[in-house]
Amino acid sequence: MAVNSEGPQSSVRRRRVDGRKTQTDSADTCEHGAESRTGTKTGQRPDSLQTGTYWLTRIVLLRSVAFIYLVAFSVAFNQNKQLIGEHGLMPCKSYLNSVKRFVGGKIGMAALAYTPSVLWFLDWDDIDANLDGIALVGMALSTFVLVTGMANMVIMATLWVLYHSLVNVGQILILWFSFCWESQLLETAFLAIFLCPVWTLSQVPRSCPPSLICIWTFRWLIVRIMLGAGLIKIRGDKCWRDLTCMDYHYETQPVPNPMSYYMHRSPWWFHRFETLSNHFIELIVPFFTFLGRRMCLFNGAIQILFQVVLIVSGNLSFLNWLTIVPSLACFDDASLGVLFRSGGGAKNAVLKIQSEDAAGRTPRPTKGMMMRRVVNISLAVLIGYLSVPVVMNLLSSRQVMNTSFDPLRIVNTYGAFGSITKERTEVIFQGTLSPDPKDPEAVWEEYQFLCKPGDVYRRPCLISPYHYRLDWLMWFAAFQTYEQSEWVIHIAGRLLSNDSVVLSLLDHNPFQGRDPPRWVRGEHFRYKFSQPGSTSAAEGKWWLRKRIGAYFPAVNLEGLRGYFQSRNWPHPHIPQNRN
Repeated sequence: MAVNSEGPQSSVRRRRVDGRKTQTDSADTCEHGAESRTGTKTGQRPDSLQTGTYWLTRIVLLRSVAFIYLVAFSVAFNQNKQLIGEHGLMPCKSYLNSVKRFVGGKIGMAALAYTPSVLWFLDWDDIDANLDGIALVGMALSTFVLVTGMANMVIMATLWVLYHSLVNVGQILILWFSFCWESQLLETAFLAIFLCPVWTLSQVPRSCPPSLICIWTFRWLIVRIMLGAGLIKIRGDKCWRDLTCMDYHYETQPVPNPMSYYMHRSPWWFHRFETLSNHFIELIVPFFTFLGRRMCLFNGAIQILFQVVLIVSGNLSFLNWLTIVPSLACFDDASLGVLFRSGGGAKNAVLKIQSEDAAGRTPRPTKGMMMRRVVNISLAVLIGYLSVPVVMNLLSSRQVMNTSFDPLRIVNTYGAFGSITKERTEVIFQGTLSPDPKDPEAVWEEYQFLCKPGDVYRRPCLISPYHYRLDWLMWFAAFQTYEQSEWVIHIAGRLLSNDSVVLSLLDHNPFQGRDPPRWVRGEHFRYKFSQPGSTSAAEGKWWLRKRIGAYFPAVNLEGLRGYFQSRNWPHPHIPQNRN
């Protein structure tokens, strides 16, 4: 009777407790079994990361995008006022006013659709402060993501909108933001938005695993970048087909660096090898992405190595640094674990998640997680739809490069150096204090830009991933005419007044602390690298140059008055008290 004194309810409670104990024991057994499966049976250490997950990949991708953003916004902060500010070479306020008139005089959806920019909603009375504010906010947010490795959709979307706002008021106006890496950054950064949780700030947010769809959109991006670059070369300049392009590239690229000087003098057979390697990497290797994990890893490693070589051999802004970013999506947690400290928070968190998943203790999907899956699928549909004209362009014999088929630049075409210039020409600005520019005794003194070749004794600069926009555009202007690049005359007018805004974009003003020049002219020169070990090199010359002729004739402020008025440019102040 004593045995039954607890009653039937006590027996039920005991069975429930026993049941819970049995469940716990089963879970422990399952966990030990999982450890055995992931450790002893496969030969892996218990603390080794498994393949097929992308938690650490997400951290690396976000930090990489943040680094590029930081550089891009830094360039904008340091140069926007001089280029598109209130007193810049081509003020963006004038451009916005022209768009406003074009769409009917109102700032509404039509204006926003034509030129998407937050500048529409800001006070134009101090446009310089607005430009600086956008750049500073972008620098602050990108620094936060870079340092912490944490981001959410709000931060990444804000960065995307801010940079979009600068590109849209700088590109159509005067090509200050027309370079291919602007659209490539906007596309890369758009994809990065979908790597993140909506609000949560955590390196490893358990409730928001990295989407495999998002990882594949990055891989699809690097495939298109490489194929676009490779196909435009094969279809473009003949030198890519006869393997001679690298005989010229290092000397004639927009902004060479010191290594370019030595790479240019490599043996002919090395240049042929470089060109063949370029074709293999851009036209063949991208397809490895679709051939399984190991081949995808190989593609990622080759593409990164290729971009590092390009970084070392020239100043191509942050283009090559940016192209590394989608290549990182070829690597999973197991391959990137070496970048993270053992016992560190992120790596330990991923190991714990992998252990839980192996033990069958994956959290049940929440409503939010299900909604996120819908968003990810929608992203795949959007990228697929917008990729149709891009793929058709790749397949076309009339392929165009660096073009956007949608106004937000979400999916774009890419390509670089479809044509190679065979000789380098430079526009050199010169000024004189002589009252008569035709006087044979007139002394013409040269202005020097921050990075582009000028003084033959100056060593080529090393600035990548930073970027001097004006120096790049001067490279384009050198194989055009000043009628095609009217902004060159605008610069000349500003130099005639010793304008501090424009002079801040230059390295040397020969009239610093003196009267401004009476006349400014543009001279056209052909430049070549000196031969290492030659007499010229021994004298300290990096370059040899020969005058081609006048690029634009000598001009003075009074003579430019009508030219400036016809283009609605403010006429530079005429200095007083000249003798």
